Amino acid sequence: MTAAGAPRSGGASIGSVLAQLRPEFPDVTISKIRFLESEGLVSPDRTASGYRQFSSADVQRLRYVLAAQRDHYLPLKVIKEQLEAMDRGSGSGGPTRPRLLVGVTDAPTRVDDFATTDSVRITQEELLEEAGITAVALAELERFGVIKPGAAGFYDADALLLARTARAMTEFGLEARHLRAFRAAADREVGMLEQIVSPVSRGRDPDARQRADEMARELAVLSVRLHTLLVKTGLRSVLGA
Repeated sequence: MTAAGAPRSGGASIGSVLAQLRPEFPDVTISKIRFLESEGLVSPDRTASGYRQFSSADVQRLRYVLAAQRDHYLPLKVIKEQLEAMDRGSGSGGPTRPRLLVGVTDAPTRVDDFATTDSVRITQEELLEEAGITAVALAELERFGVIKPGAAGFYDADALLLARTARAMTEFGLEARHLRAFRAAADREVGMLEQIVSPVSRGRDPDARQRADEMARELAVLSVRLHTLLVKTGLRSVLGA
């Protein structure tokens, strides 16, 4: 550009940066680049007239952000934390593997794991403290159906475990909205099991209810096992094993 106030040599204009990024990221726009700047992901220099001047390091930074979003589905908050770590010299130059949180137990694998137990009454304050999440995060988990409080507003032990598990998954860049798919899949499985068990529970003999309960728990274990094996075999092809 030759107009007064245009970027000087050594700095690329936003249009030039767009042209550099487009071959690798066809969906990127000038508005997207400006948005990433407003979120603090990149900070190009400015001329006296206010024109942006992107250095080669700025362009590399934008590539990192766009690749992290496209390839790793990371939210901007996580990407920004990674960039800040790299700026401090503690990053590895690529998306880092998040730290797994303690307190997340294995999924239920025995019939007894699905038995109805006395409900533990956990207040919201207790849940937030024990799970290590914020009220905003809990509200998001509830909005997407991952956690559901009881009628009186209390939570149970399973809700606490769900909150801890969700927090561990957010360490990998997932958000509550991403977990909605898990909720939907679980609801479909429960609906299918209900179709099998309900006719048994409506039987006329006095043991019908007990037999239905035992059948439901056995089917639940088989369902979890099948789901685990399907994910395991699916990952094998993803990882090229």
